[in-house]
Amino acid sequence: MTSTAGFTAEDFSRRMARAASDATDAGLTGVLVTPGPDLTYFTGYQLTAITERITMLVIQADREPAMIVPNLERPDAESAPGATVVSVSDWADGSDPYEETAKLLDPHGRYAVSDSAWAMHVLGLQSALPESGYVSMTSTLPMLRAIKDADELELLASAGAAADATFDEIRQMPFAGRSELEVASEIANLLREFGHSKVDFALVGSGPNGANPHHEVGEKTIQDGDMVVMDFGGIKDGYGSDITRTVHVGEPSEEERDVYEVVRRAQQAAFEAVRPGTACQEIDRAARAVIADAGYGERFIHRVGHGIGLTTHEPPYMVEGEVRPIEPGLCFSIEPGIYLPGRFGVRIEDIVAATDEGGRRLNNTSREMHTVS
Repeated sequence: MTSTAGFTAEDFSRRMARAASDATDAGLTGVLVTPGPDLTYFTGYQLTAITERITMLVIQADREPAMIVPNLERPDAESAPGATVVSVSDWADGSDPYEETAKLLDPHGRYAVSDSAWAMHVLGLQSALPESGYVSMTSTLPMLRAIKDADELELLASAGAAADATFDEIRQMPFAGRSELEVASEIANLLREFGHSKVDFALVGSGPNGANPHHEVGEKTIQDGDMVVMDFGGIKDGYGSDITRTVHVGEPSEEERDVYEVVRRAQQAAFEAVRPGTACQEIDRAARAVIADAGYGERFIHRVGHGIGLTTHEPPYMVEGEVRPIEPGLCFSIEPGIYLPGRFGVRIEDIVAATDEGGRRLNNTSREMHTVS
């Protein structure tokens, strides 16, 4: 199953119409979509390999959506569920692909371009249309994929449930005497067992390594007395999961319990702050206030969250300075942490969907401290 499962040509048509409208509202001529999550979102077309040959979907308010592809890939492109509402053309090796693509654009237009676009393609279009202009999609239209419909929410919930099942399974297994790499490998295997087609990351930081939020797993042997931070996720049925849980090998000290409880309360405070109309930065502030009040403000060293959807990290971000209001259908992580260099770290992360009433957790496994053997 792919991320196109359950989505119809009408769904893709509505997404493209909304993109055209949003582009107009932002003072842009249109949107240029290249292979990757954006193209999948708007057409259901997923290339098996992204190459140097230009493939581009052009969405403009005053024209029919048009997609140009290499001629050898046209059959696959035309079989995508969203292609039935798109005019598809092609170009052949030996021709000038930018000259052909330029025919679909306004020579004086200003376009938002997928962040995944190759620089050579954008520069090629600039050369073919010297009066045209291009800006990053994230900087100008960051919310294009942010608000999820009911089908997307259920796919995200399913991915979250699979991540929950992975944690509930891994915490039953022994930790002491095994390397971080072994535990990470077991986590990746479980994610796949519970339906993930792709594992994006399986981070395991034990003891002092847990004080590095993005510690890469290594050969360090996990020992009795270690706090162990596990951050893992990937793609299931086209949509992302991302969860962090922190466990302790054996009985924790009073300080370790206290630090864990501060993080747990911070995570809960941020969750309770989720309301439509609330600025994204308020979610960060809610968690940060709890941690700062406990005296650990300088040890919370990253934003509290990020959006999630077809990718595990995407706009918007729950961070100071992001005043964009939360809307129903927005999905994002809430993941406060405290990191004590040379000693240990604690992080707790759930994916949350905003609803009309508040927040809906898409991860529901326990957030209480677990001891493992």
